[in-house]
Amino acid sequence: EFMRTNPGLPSRFPIQVDFPDYTVEQLMQIAHWMMKEREYSFHPQAEWKLKQYLTREIENSFGTFSNARLVRNLIEKAMRHQAVRLLQLNKQHPSRQELMTLRPEDLRLDRA
Repeated sequence: EFMRTNPGLPSRFPIQVDFPDYTVEQLMQIAHWMMKEREYSFHPQAEWKLKQYLTREIENSFGTFSNARLVRNLIEKAMRHQAVRLLQLNKQHPSRQELMTLRPEDLRLDRA
């Protein structure tokens, strides 16, 4: 896309490397790796919700999607929503599992 913005650009970059898009399975592996690194886990319904979202995004992208940055941003955003959700429960001593599990309601997958 960038190279098409100016007719002279392609000649200035004689070597171009095309990287294949990630598949949904690869993006889910990335998500699991990121979660494991932070010692979090997905509630099964949250995992399903994320997978369905990524599937729709790839299907509707016309070949311009599959970026691991989106996965990272979604997970980090979900962790913030999870923290707020747990605070609003006003529970004195949430379990470690509650603290480390992202639930479906934590994944807010709107475009905003």
